[in-house]
Order: sequence, then structure tokens, then C-alpha cells
Amino acid sequence: MNCNIGNTDRILRITVGATLIALAAFSITGPWAWIGVIPLATGVFRVCPAYNLLGINTAK
Repeated sequence: MNCNIGNTDRILRITVGATLIALAAFSITGPWAWIGVIPLATGVFRVCPAYNLLGINTAK
């Protein structure tokens, strides 16, 4: 898969994902916050399958 996530999008995804995981780890928001793994993984690997389906590319 080709990189389809730009730097701003990547930083935002990693920040949101890490925050949600931290909240879940400390049981502040409940177990559903583990969904933060998805934005964290897409930010780290710079590939979003949903962007591929929708034809979106924020990478330069």
C-alpha cells in the first residue's frame, strides 16, 4: 500500500490514538477507548484503508 497520510494528519492521528489508549489504560473513559489503537496504527504506518476506498490522499 502507498502512503496516503500527510504529516499534519499523521501527528493528529498519533496524538488522538495515544491519548485514547492512555485514558483506557488508566480506566478513565472505559474499555471502549482502546479504539485508539486504530488511529495510532494508521498514523504510525502512514496508510489509511478508508482513505484508499474514498480516494483521499493527504500526503504530498
